[in-house]
Amino acid sequence: MNRLLEVLFVSLRLGLTSFGGPIAHLGYFREEYVKRRKWLTEESYADVVALCQFLPGPASSQVGIAIGIRRAGLLGGLLAWAGFTLPSVVLLMAFAYALHGLDVRDAGWLHGLMLAAVAVVAQAVWGMAAKLANGKMTAAIAIASAVAALLVPSPFVQAGIIAASGLIGWRCLREDDARPAEAWPAAIGRRTGAWFLAAFGALLIALPLLRAAVPNHAIALFDGFYRAGALVFGGGHVVLPLLQQSVVPPGWMTDGQFLAGYGAAQAVPGPLFTLAAYLGVVSGPAPNGIAGGLLAVAAIFLPAYLLVAGALPFWHAIRAKPAFRSALAGVNAGVVGILAAALYDPVWTSAVRTPADFGLALIAFGLLTVWKLPPWLVVAVSALGGLALPYL
Repeated sequence: MNRLLEVLFVSLRLGLTSFGGPIAHLGYFREEYVKRRKWLTEESYADVVALCQFLPGPASSQVGIAIGIRRAGLLGGLLAWAGFTLPSVVLLMAFAYALHGLDVRDAGWLHGLMLAAVAVVAQAVWGMAAKLANGKMTAAIAIASAVAALLVPSPFVQAGIIAASGLIGWRCLREDDARPAEAWPAAIGRRTGAWFLAAFGALLIALPLLRAAVPNHAIALFDGFYRAGALVFGGGHVVLPLLQQSVVPPGWMTDGQFLAGYGAAQAVPGPLFTLAAYLGVVSGPAPNGIAGGLLAVAAIFLPAYLLVAGALPFWHAIRAKPAFRSALAGVNAGVVGILAAALYDPVWTSAVRTPADFGLALIAFGLLTVWKLPPWLVVAVSALGGLALPYL
């Protein structure tokens, strides 16, 4: 019980302070779970990030679920997701009821939060590179991965980069470049994992058939959001077109309502997939309101939980084999490169527009790396700094 409560409270704090999108979330997770609490090593963290890059759905939420499962079993994974997701769900439901007509996308404090994300991601890339790409070959893999990700920005390309990095690591890295795989608690057996994967596939097939056979808005809502969570690679903004197609053409809401929710989603911490909470509230006909919001949130995140719980026992069985360690060293270096590319685009390009922006991001980076302030305090300082930027 103590571990379950620990997972819930730690993930809840992350859910309250993790601004900046999925790449920034990975930086916040690394600072909290790897550096501060030491629940897992840099290598194991990079392994989990690599696995979640392969899976469809919200990558940062899946990483949190995986760490929760490692720490406290299947219920721990559920609580890690709930804690990280709940703050933005509540805030977006409140936006749906009261603030959906306001445009918050150009707010100064929101721009400050985006600059904090620049600092958090930069710190994560620097720290992971020092551990996972500190040799000539691993550094070359990281640099090549970053260049490829920048030239062809696509979630499918990212999965290809990770696969290619693993192949290069398997063929080219020496045994001393491949660190021993850290043992993981046996929270899930392979048979249980297979059942989770079967449930994921069964729902993906059965829900559209049930929707066609039974004209019911609750079934249609669940089906639309489940498919959005199950079929989108890369998470974050990639899910927006599929969500728009799920809710606007059927007449559940207008384009204006959808875009208002998107603007509100930029202003809250946590995963962008929680936009489903807003959409479920404003959609029509019933169920909508709070019931519709909760149904949409459950549907869009359910594939992520099923896939992570299903894949973990097989992934950790494979990664423990000596022949696979060199490949994992290559994969870890590839992940560093992908994160370095994401530091530039979209994190840097969407936030740093002026010299003053760069100055505030540099201050946030110094507060994190030199003065060792906690990320939530750096986020608060950056938000206040964002309010002051227009006057500089």
